[in-house]
Amino acid sequence: MSAILNLIWFILGGFAAGCAWLLAALILGLTIVGLPWAMAAGRIGLFSFFPFGSKVVDRSSMTGRQDLGTGGFGFLLNLVWFILGGWYVALVHLVVGALLLLPVVTIPFALQHFKLAGIAMAPVGKTVVPA
Repeated sequence: MSAILNLIWFILGGFAAGCAWLLAALILGLTIVGLPWAMAAGRIGLFSFFPFGSKVVDRSSMTGRQDLGTGGFGFLLNLVWFILGGWYVALVHLVVGALLLLPVVTIPFALQHFKLAGIAMAPVGKTVVPA
């Protein structure tokens, strides 16, 4: 079932969302200052191509240990991300998700946008795993 939903998602906007996130990752990677956020944006981009059957979790809960992106420095990176534009990207996903709640058939897609909004607010220190 998730393969069919992923295919529909990809055709009806997942491709555009994924490309936008990957473009942001590329732009962040080109700037020296944006390098810490480039990997996080790339993970979101790949996740947004096919979100059904996957979930986003803290990397420290997966590995059982702290690393550079999951400790205090990761919190600081997420705070800067949120202030400089993460809230705006999350707001866009929330609005699109709210609009997709109106027709009953698109509720699964709305839930995926809410999932993307959650990761867009604080992407550093997160990883994507099969659900």
